[in-house]
Order: sequence, then structure tokens, then C-alpha cells
Amino acid sequence: MIGAIVGDIVGSRFEWNNIKTKDFELFHEKCDFTDDSVLTIAAAKAILESRRNKTDLAGETVKWFREIGPRYPGAGYGVGFYGWLWNPDPKPYNSCGNGAAMRVSACGYAAGTIEEAVELSRAVTGITHSHPEGLKGAEATAVAIVMARNGITMPFIRDYICKRYYDINFTLDEIRPRYEFDETCQGTVPQAFEAFFESTSYEDAIRNAISIGGDSDTIGAITGGIAGAYWGVPQDIREKGMSYLDEELKEIVLEFEKEFPFGKEGGK
Repeated sequence: MIGAIVGDIVGSRFEWNNIKTKDFELFHEKCDFTDDSVLTIAAAKAILESRRNKTDLAGETVKWFREIGPRYPGAGYGVGFYGWLWNPDPKPYNSCGNGAAMRVSACGYAAGTIEEAVELSRAVTGITHSHPEGLKGAEATAVAIVMARNGITMPFIRDYICKRYYDINFTLDEIRPRYEFDETCQGTVPQAFEAFFESTSYEDAIRNAISIGGDSDTIGAITGGIAGAYWGVPQDIREKGMSYLDEELKEIVLEFEKEFPFGKEGGK
């Protein structure tokens, strides 16, 4: 999960000021966590509470999104989600926005199997992003994470994702000159996957993701969640990323990691 959070933080300063190169300072004083991290952490809290109390995950996700989300009103929520967050009677709003995919990394870390990752992803996603493309983007991300956690090779993950979710038939070099901001899952998740597929390390995956431009913090979060599960997050990068979070968010991250330990921190 910290992989997604770091990707969000690194990409935050480039969301409206894209950079088309991998040569940039990873962390900067202009970096900060955004809605991607807030909702990733809120989803993790929902999973924790659902497991402990044996309660419905979808219901817990609504509760924790609406409890944690409003504490960060300037985090950068999309218009649809912002309305949902303060609606007295929140309902799914048929969104295919990439917010569905950027917040599900905890599902991939909590799941033991692909089937469970799908189940958790749909519960966390369907409360807002009920459009088929929104559900697909989130599911593909969670599935790739659980596969990576379980030692599945990158070529196998690529083959699985391309056959079942997205026909990724481009390279980053091919799309970099023309790729622009896109808030949809179908216009963001395949690109985030390719950033992972072309990576040689966690940091390289993040640099790949940011280098194509577009919705940089969200692409960084999606790529980071998958790459963190595959490569592991180097300790120095983890510590720097955690330093941007406030104590409340940091506590939830540590609580989740204690419940669902992952031994690849430090990188392959």
C-alpha cells in the first residue's frame, strides 16, 4: 500500500505541470499527499474494521470514506466523489473515473487469492464507481497486486492482464509525446500498467509513470501500488513518503501493515 501512497506523493506536483522525462527529483517541497492517498488509507481502514467486526465491507467503506474524507477537503476529490462525500444519502453514480483504481491497493494486499482480490475490489469500488469501466480498472489493479505479492512473474502478470482486462499494445516511448490528462480508468489504467511492465525497480516504475504526463498523481498511485507489491519499496523511499503523512493517516498505514505484513520492503 505504501507503494501507491509514494506514487501519489511523487506525482502530486506534476498533475497540472506535466514532465515528459524520467529525470526529476523524486521528492520535493512541493509534493504532498492527495485524495489518492486519503482514500487508499480510508479503504485500508474499512478492510481492517470489516475483518475485525465481521461486517459488510461495502458498508464499512462508505463509513470510513465519509469519516476520513471530509477531514481533507482540499485533497483534490473529483466533482462526482465530492458530491457523494457530502450527500446525506450517497449512492453509486456510474463513474468510470480513475479514482476507482487509485484507491484499491489495500484490497490486493489483504487478499490471499485472485478471487478474493476481485471480491474486495468490487465491494470497495461499487459504492461509487459502478460503471463497468470503473469496476474493471479497480479489479485489474487489485488482481495484479495480489499476483505480484504471490511471486507471479511480470510476463505472466502482463499476459493475464492483457487477456482479461486491457489489450496493452503500446510502449511508453510511443505514447509519451502525445499522452494528455485523462481522468477515466480506460485512459489511465493501461498506461499505469505499462509503466510497471517496463520497470526495472520500484523507483524506475514511478519514474516511468510520471514521465508520460497526464494525471500524474493517480498514474503514480496505480503504478506504485503494483510495483510496490512486485519490487518492494526501498526503505529510504518508504520513510520519506511516510514523512508527508499526518499522524492519523500514518497510524492507519502502520495498523494495516501489522495486520497484513508484507516482506518485500527494501526492494528485490
